[in-house]
Amino acid sequence: MTLDGLEPSILLPALAAGLLVLATHVPMGKEVLRRGIIFIDLAIAQIAGLGIVIASALGAEVGGWHTQISAMAAALTGALFLRWMERKKTAHLEAIIGVSFVAAACAAILLMSQDPHAGEHLKELLVGQILWTTWDSLWPLSWVTSIALAGWFGLRLKSSPLGFYLLFAITVTASVQVVGVYLVFASLIIPALAARGHLTWGYGVGIGGYTLGLLASGLFDLPAGAAIVLALIISAVIFSWLMGARPETAAAVKSDL
Repeated sequence: MTLDGLEPSILLPALAAGLLVLATHVPMGKEVLRRGIIFIDLAIAQIAGLGIVIASALGAEVGGWHTQISAMAAALTGALFLRWMERKKTAHLEAIIGVSFVAAACAAILLMSQDPHAGEHLKELLVGQILWTTWDSLWPLSWVTSIALAGWFGLRLKSSPLGFYLLFAITVTASVQVVGVYLVFASLIIPALAARGHLTWGYGVGIGGYTLGLLASGLFDLPAGAAIVLALIISAVIFSWLMGARPETAAAVKSDL
């Protein structure tokens, strides 16, 4: 354990990135649970990641506008495909979503198979590089977050089947490049699941998890993405225990659903 890792110039931008991700992912996670399409976030995030890998394989600069366009195009294509499958009212939509995730993941691995740095790229794609976040690099994510929240709560796009999928794809494309596939899934599902759809408590679970995970990462020199995922689970377990121990809290949550 060392206090040297608790560097505010590193941890504070990373925490700000986490808060921006949570701002959109907690309400979207609630809608994902309501629709019963739990693994759509993994699928869309992985498809967006495939777009990044394709751009990289074609020589595009990582983080450049060619990469952004490729990631966005891949995510939107995946979202439109899954919306089309939903419209067909298939009884196996969740299975199709799972197959889409595996297909995108395997395609990315094949494309990276000739890259000597493939292991590093794959790790960045899965667990992200949130500790590399700077204040200046937060502007694109901030803009996407603002647009997504305006569309979600102001324009009520969550009520539009097509609007939900497109807004979801745009948001996940931005967040997966900052926090990685695993944290995208964890940020969407864990707070919403623990808080049983209550947004305020969901944000509390998420903020607690990101804060605890970043502190643990700094103190013990742990990979930040993996530490935050486990911290989100711990935060969710503690919250669930508190809800069970305090019936009045559980009743208040249920009254808001």
